[in-house]
Amino acid sequence: MPTVAPFDLDGHILAVEFLGDTPFFANAAGTFHRLDGGEKVTEAHQGMLSCIRDPYSESLISGGEDGKVLRMAADAGVTELASAPRKWISQLAAGPQGAVAYSYGKSAFVRLADGTTKEFTEERTVEGLAFAPKGMRIAAARYNGVSLHWVGTAAKPVDLEWKGAHTGVTFSPDGNFLVTMMQENALHGWKLDSKAGAETRHMRMTGYPAKVKSLSWSAKGKWLASSGAPAAIVWPFHGKDGPMGKAPLELGTRANIMATSVRFHPVEDILAIGFIDGMILAVRVADSKEALLRRPGKGAITSMSWSKNGKLLAFASEAGDCGVVDIAA
Repeated sequence: MPTVAPFDLDGHILAVEFLGDTPFFANAAGTFHRLDGGEKVTEAHQGMLSCIRDPYSESLISGGEDGKVLRMAADAGVTELASAPRKWISQLAAGPQGAVAYSYGKSAFVRLADGTTKEFTEERTVEGLAFAPKGMRIAAARYNGVSLHWVGTAAKPVDLEWKGAHTGVTFSPDGNFLVTMMQENALHGWKLDSKAGAETRHMRMTGYPAKVKSLSWSAKGKWLASSGAPAAIVWPFHGKDGPMGKAPLELGTRANIMATSVRFHPVEDILAIGFIDGMILAVRVADSKEALLRRPGKGAITSMSWSKNGKLLAFASEAGDCGVVDIAA
């Protein structure tokens, strides 16, 4: 079994992400803890609600109960990107050319690298944000669907409609598909028409016993892994129609023990699966071969992150029970 360096923190850990070879743990209390030759702590928010890694730079973006949007650099330097006093910033996305999106209420905002900010208003509360992988385009999930906005133009948004509450959104790495997490135990997807940018076909991904709260695309975008079942449910996206008419894989099945977090390896088609009892498995997609990375511990796994070379896996739990697994060992 790989070696695990445990790391105990007080409170609920929202997210863990690597910057370089250093794991940063985002605490709901508002602090960042990093393991860099010992534990180092940076005070950031008065209550943190969200934290994501910016895929375009070596930094994290966080939002708080204090209405602030911050950028945390690899050297732990903090820059304030936006401030909306008395608003809670729980939805974030990081885009190309230094763009960052955040939302509160019925408004989504895109802050560009030069500091200018554009506002996009919806008829209902914004529940999820994602940047398209190509072009400066933002998706805002809301009740009854998703709105797609071009940031640089005044063009009308494209509305992708589907009844129900959509609580999160993600683009496939090639930009051909858009998938939302729903309030009901389901995912919903659209195959995007590359010419018009409108949907061509709907994809219903149902049958989950619980709500899906974690999604992860494989390195080449062939697979989309999801939590919300006593296994990772992994949908195939390597055909032109994605998962339409195809059954998903079920990886790391455990009797009545829910998968709460999923994260694909940065290079290989290997999936880390964290469970409600704190256990973590690594499973190879090709043959479903499993490796135990961590035995059950305290608290459900809330977040996992691979180092860039895929040799380290950091994990965090809702009980502050965290650590780093050395896969190479």
